[in-house]
Amino acid sequence: MLMPDNIRLENSIYYNGALILKVLQETKEQELLELYQAVSKEVKMSFSVYILCLDWLYLINVARLKKEKVILCL
Repeated sequence: MLMPDNIRLENSIYYNGALILKVLQETKEQELLELYQAVSKEVKMSFSVYILCLDWLYLINVARLKKEKVILCL
């Protein structure tokens, strides 16, 4: 199963990763903390969940980090 059934959707890495992608698609590249602030304006997300989502996006080759900037790879 791709989505966990024991937590709420809003707490999953998939859902929060999609929200980060939505914000990142607007600029294609953004400073790490600026992106977190932009995402936090739309949804309440802890910094640890934010970092886990960035790890997941990196692992699936959708985003990368270069010189403290998150860069969209799509």
